[in-house]
Amino acid sequence: MPLDRSLIGAKSPQLVVDVERGRLRFFAKATGQSDPVYSDLEAARAAGHRDLPVPPTFLFCLGMEVPNPFDYLEELGIDPVTVLHGEQAFEYHAQAYAGDTLTYATEISDIYAKKGGALEFLVRTTEVTRDGELIARLTASAVIRNTPGKENAS
Repeated sequence: MPLDRSLIGAKSPQLVVDVERGRLRFFAKATGQSDPVYSDLEAARAAGHRDLPVPPTFLFCLGMEVPNPFDYLEELGIDPVTVLHGEQAFEYHAQAYAGDTLTYATEISDIYAKKGGALEFLVRTTEVTRDGELIARLTASAVIRNTPGKENAS
């Protein structure tokens, strides 16, 4: 059974996350960031930042700060073994820094099918804000493979 398009607009509970310097330094090292502004506070301040800036894509990692970040799939009746990561996009509006408290608000923004329903796409959009200011909009698409006789519930 195909995903119910009436789910478009459904919101997940908001997530509030504190950005910590140690995690930023670890992420910068793990992702090969060689620019010292991502790991050295003095270098960051010398470059005009008020603290360590959040490196690109780190906002996605912070958004996974829930006990089971994929619970929403099971709540929608989707078997996680049928899911592939489809696409991810980042739209930045302001710089986030160590010490910031960020709020994540996620909703299902689209559901559509391809290949005669064999593939369904579940698109979720997350707005990341700091004190009401939009920091970034994150969009992620999950591809659900439907097989005859074992389709996802709505």
